[in-house]
Amino acid sequence: MIDINYIKSNPEEVIARLAKKGKDAKQEIEQILALDTERRALIVEGEALKAEQNKINKQIPQLKKQGVDVAPIFAQMKEMGARVKEIDEKKKEIEVQYQGLLLCLPNLPDEDLLPGGKENNQPLRYYGEPRKFDFEPKNHVDLCTDLGLIDYKRGTKLSGAGFWIYSGVGARLEWALLNYFIDFHLGNGYELMLVPHMLGYECGQTAGQFPKFKDEVYWLEQQDDDERRRFMLPTAETALVSLHRDEILTEADLPRKYISYTPCFRREAGSYRADERGMVRGHQFNKVEMVQYTLPEKSDEAFDELVANAENLVKGLGFHFRTVKLAAEDCSASMARTYDIEINIPSMNGYKEVSSVSNARDYQARRGMMRVRRADGKIEYVHTLNGSGLATSRIFPALVEQNQNADGSVNVPDCLRKYIGLDVIK
Repeated sequence: MIDINYIKSNPEEVIARLAKKGKDAKQEIEQILALDTERRALIVEGEALKAEQNKINKQIPQLKKQGVDVAPIFAQMKEMGARVKEIDEKKKEIEVQYQGLLLCLPNLPDEDLLPGGKENNQPLRYYGEPRKFDFEPKNHVDLCTDLGLIDYKRGTKLSGAGFWIYSGVGARLEWALLNYFIDFHLGNGYELMLVPHMLGYECGQTAGQFPKFKDEVYWLEQQDDDERRRFMLPTAETALVSLHRDEILTEADLPRKYISYTPCFRREAGSYRADERGMVRGHQFNKVEMVQYTLPEKSDEAFDELVANAENLVKGLGFHFRTVKLAAEDCSASMARTYDIEINIPSMNGYKEVSSVSNARDYQARRGMMRVRRADGKIEYVHTLNGSGLATSRIFPALVEQNQNADGSVNVPDCLRKYIGLDVIK
């Protein structure tokens, strides 16, 4: 969440920066500030009353010894106790409203981001050239069907639209991609974590997905009590950014670099337009996720490292791609900045995102109380970053389309051959 002290010191700036994300936060900021003022006034009054109660309590035995009638004092103490209880109840009520508003505010976008949505995204660099065919190329759905790599019909039969089955060599190719990703990250010093696929509410809240977007995940239980409910993780980031929730790390602990392989479950899978059939959008897909916990002054350096990791993975597959700096409104609610790695899928005549690399700054750390103790004893919030490294559901279509041959076969990229044991899929 956003630092309340920053909001209090810079309310107009906060409103203006959130407006770059398309969020009119004026009313919420005014409410937050009003509630904070009321909350603090109640705290001061309550503490003063409790201090007075303690003072009087200490005086009563002496007054009794002096023969003073303490009945009026007890009556006064009862009134004070009732007021303290009233204040405590009011504080709880205000705290719920106050925290609810703070938790629903998006993260502040970095100041260098352009306002608006996709129309203001900025391609930063391109790698390679699009594949030029001297024959009529097939789309990935036909290629995968003809080669027996993906069984779309039976996937739909099992689970409905937005699901598919990797079959035979297709399953081996998917597993080869995941092994390639994991080996790359292990070689770069990342620690592999196999996390639960069912998570508790606080994981979603720490990541910044809850409470505002809690209806966009698959819930497993129907209890009204959020603490007892579990949801299927939409990305391993949701788990990894809670690993150090409610912990105080040391400077020597940082940076912490994690990767995790998981299937990802998305309730809002998209529109299923004609150009997005097959595996491009789905309710379940495989992904290797990168997450870093770092010192604030190392945050930008960590971001550049994650972007380079994603780019190098795509380069290793031999794909033409571009790296795009997202405008503020196209960044997710939790993120201060995001770069997308987009690859070319020939049949779609355009680019599709295969990795988003984002910096949350201290937004998630404040929600999850993830801090670092400096050498001088000062405690402050860490920064958290994440990036896809990579998701396969768009890599797979690009791979078969960009590496297809005139006879309908598909060349296997060099980096995958040791995992799958094939040079060509026929």
